[in-house]
Amino acid sequence: MTAVSGRSGGGPTRPAVAAPGLVRLIGGKWKRTPLNVSDRPSLRPTPNRVRKTLFDWLGHDLDGWIVYDAFAGSGALGLEAGSRGAARVTLCEQDNALAAGLKAVARRLDPQALTLHVERGDGVAALRRQPSNSCDLVLLDPPFETGLHDPALAAAAGALRVQGRIYLEAPTRWSLERLQALGLETLKYLHAGSVHAHLIGRLTIV
Repeated sequence: MTAVSGRSGGGPTRPAVAAPGLVRLIGGKWKRTPLNVSDRPSLRPTPNRVRKTLFDWLGHDLDGWIVYDAFAGSGALGLEAGSRGAARVTLCEQDNALAAGLKAVARRLDPQALTLHVERGDGVAALRRQPSNSCDLVLLDPPFETGLHDPALAAAAGALRVQGRIYLEAPTRWSLERLQALGLETLKYLHAGSVHAHLIGRLTIV
């Protein structure tokens, strides 16, 4: 879920409106769980096709993974990871109302807070605070129009484990040169409508 043509995590906060729509988790132990989607220009769900493809790429068993969703929005991406067995999923969201909604969902799905943890704050700044070599998967779907993709990728690279993965959702295909400058490379890529989905790992030197 992105803000300003993407999810809201790093962008300006917007007043909450009643949620007329929903998306559902598509796999794992919480399959078919409904998630409210607020009727505002700042939110749109990541398409089901793209979410399914991402977890096909990753493998559907994420047992033990540490996952950081830096621009959580409705929480669909991070919650999909938790549904598939991730040990810890942090959902970071800057918008007060959306963060409150995420906390309610987390309490319902994971009442003892064994897996799901919600933080309210700026996604890039939060990633920069993560210890190095601490994340198996970082989910990045920042606001499309606010220039956060490059700083978010740089922050994610600093937290990523050697064999870890970054998912980047962007309005354009990210160039090889921009990724290589961060020591990263694209492993998988999908273009679906307005979404350019990238699975990224550390650059392999042959």
